[in-house]
Amino acid sequence: MPNLRTFALPDAGEGLTDAEIVRWLVAVGDEVQINQPVVEIETAKSLVELPCPYDGVVHDLCASEGDVIPVGAPILVVDSQEEVCVAEPQADGSQAPRPLVGYGPSVLRHSTSVSAASGLANASQLRVPQPILAKPPVRQFAKDLGIDLATVRATGPGGIVTREDVTAAQESQAPRQLATYPSDDQPWLDGGTVSSDGRHTRVPIRSVRRRTAEAMVTSAFTAPHVSVFHTIDVTAMMALVDDLRQDKEFADVRVTPLLVVAKALLLAVQRHPEINATWDDEAQEIVYKHYVNLGIAVATDRGLVVPNIKDAHRMKLHELAVSLGDLTRTARQGKTRPDQVSDGTITITNVGAFAIDTGTPILNPGEAAILAFGSIRKQPWVHKNKVRPRWVTQLALSFDHRLVDGGLGSTVLSDVTRVMANPAQALVWG
Repeated sequence: MPNLRTFALPDAGEGLTDAEIVRWLVAVGDEVQINQPVVEIETAKSLVELPCPYDGVVHDLCASEGDVIPVGAPILVVDSQEEVCVAEPQADGSQAPRPLVGYGPSVLRHSTSVSAASGLANASQLRVPQPILAKPPVRQFAKDLGIDLATVRATGPGGIVTREDVTAAQESQAPRQLATYPSDDQPWLDGGTVSSDGRHTRVPIRSVRRRTAEAMVTSAFTAPHVSVFHTIDVTAMMALVDDLRQDKEFADVRVTPLLVVAKALLLAVQRHPEINATWDDEAQEIVYKHYVNLGIAVATDRGLVVPNIKDAHRMKLHELAVSLGDLTRTARQGKTRPDQVSDGTITITNVGAFAIDTGTPILNPGEAAILAFGSIRKQPWVHKNKVRPRWVTQLALSFDHRLVDGGLGSTVLSDVTRVMANPAQALVWG
């Protein structure tokens, strides 16, 4: 008799409410083992592989790729004889259950609530509408072609969708090209539906884009934003960057002006720690952080990601350069972990990377300030009473006016620019 066990979507300790099924790594009928990755999900701007909590055979996939599933809902049913937990020796020599690798208390809480409510033996009653049977390569093939598997007529054994079925569906649909410009090589249109007249494509709002929008709307309509600006001569900073690039101590890292800006901001926060705070509206308290987790906004193919460097205030310049390089590289590869985007305290957004002079950045929720760093251009500048060509840039600091008044915000920005204009100032403050 089948022993059906349901695997509910965990919250992975992030406090999130849902996640998107990106890719199934198993199919119905596959044998699985405890801690074997079975599905790839996207949550909190990260791709995460979830391990299976059971040994057995996959009985059912309760969701399709692209579905957004609430935490606690069933995603997989396994025909299993194994227990949920494995034993771990205790001090008294007894054996106690231990959670599976990668699962915290919140995961067990959700799984238990689903089991208690419905019973493992009745797992079929927990299922969402009948899943579409297709192996992962076929699902990926359909996704690449923009074919909804729900519209494909299955001809494989047991109702499985085959690659030939997907190809036939593509030929029958004969999607139109955009009428105004070519749609080739435009990845943001992937998964979209072209209108009957070919003049627009509708793409579902998912994953990173949806979460970024939610965070920005919350921030914009919760925190009263104020921005201050400063244009400065950074010729000395650019000379420092050139020197560091020639320094053998920095030969293993990429030195950019952003590194100096990050160090300047950390020094300014050190001098004015009250800007490193959070407004707790529910508790009616101001939470001052005694550490700096420095966020860096990174533009990726999946949207804007803001991972942060943990305890950046403790780092020397070389260590900061290493962390900065690792952070941006991981984000662009789509491998940022959930913990790397949580608990940021202050952020830098480098709009200069897009040849933009400045902007008015929106705060990340829970942070009191964000610094926009503009492009560096050679411009006429009055230097020592003469007009000379100098490297010039503009900074903008946005801050939460509930926490930071104009005087504090302006002082912090002024301190950042003092270090950028004269890097030797860091020796005095550092």
